Amino acid sequence: MQEPVSEAPKIVSSKEYEKELARLQTELVRMQEWIVHQGLRVMVIFEGRDTAGKGGTIKRIMERLNARYCRVVALGMPTERERTQWYFQRYIAHLPAAGEIVLFDRSWYNRAGVERVMGFCTEEEHEEFFRTCPQLERALVRSGIILVKYWLSLSDDEQERRFTERITNPGKRWKLSPMDLEARARWVDYAEAKDEMFSYTDIKEAPWHVVDADDKKSARLNIISHLLQIVPYDAGPARRGPTPCPSAAVVPAPTDRQPDLGPDPLRRALSRLRRVDRDVGRLDRGEDVDAFAEVEVGDRGDGDLGDERYRAGDVDAHAIPEKIGAVDRS
Repeated sequence: MQEPVSEAPKIVSSKEYEKELARLQTELVRMQEWIVHQGLRVMVIFEGRDTAGKGGTIKRIMERLNARYCRVVALGMPTERERTQWYFQRYIAHLPAAGEIVLFDRSWYNRAGVERVMGFCTEEEHEEFFRTCPQLERALVRSGIILVKYWLSLSDDEQERRFTERITNPGKRWKLSPMDLEARARWVDYAEAKDEMFSYTDIKEAPWHVVDADDKKSARLNIISHLLQIVPYDAGPARRGPTPCPSAAVVPAPTDRQPDLGPDPLRRALSRLRRVDRDVGRLDRGEDVDAFAEVEVGDRGDGDLGDERYRAGDVDAHAIPEKIGAVDRS
């Protein structure tokens, strides 16, 4: 049987890339609204070869998101104090709270990669990492955190080209470090360390997702599209209103039968109170108040809050001013 001939991957044009990126970033905004609305906790880990494009991908994800609820964690070398702590301790401090997205530009997997290859950890520390890491990630998932792990894969030739570009381009030279050059000389060691890492940490609760990053634009689109599929969100309710405040993020979503007070509820409530004061004055003067009683049942005038939902008994119309006052004070 003749083997099928594989076609060369399609290179995304700049025009197609910008159009699709804009669409996906809009969906990311809707996803974030839902995450804040529902009080979800999302943690995304980006690992991969040097120059694979982790930082560029994170930048495109963050570009249109609300930075109050989405942040990047890119820790440097541990301090002397942090070296004496439990290895995972400095990462645990950055885990997401309700309504937050946290993007890790490298993570605790440094121990399985650079620390292992460059000899920055002992054999015992390395073995302990593989014993603890799967258990820790299972515990995070059980606690309700949505944990997503991406590995950006890069070919030897493409990494060589990108390293050369960093050396010759003054605008990118800051990305280059002596550690990168040393890592470039240990390509095979890093490949073996990655395979070992996958064998221990590619677990059912938090599997690895490998992305071909030779084409940066395609890799970014693929990652964002996959993230939108893997994080459960409903764009419908999120589109109907603004992003809730943090305190509202942990409260169940409002039902469809909750009253809609309109764009300016305080103005409408004050109008109602003024009309009540006017009709009370009529009562004091002994005037006819039949019209007032009729309004109380269900006037649909511009200054009235009542409609068929209030008349049906879903909401006490007399309690509305108190509810508005509570909103104003929050």
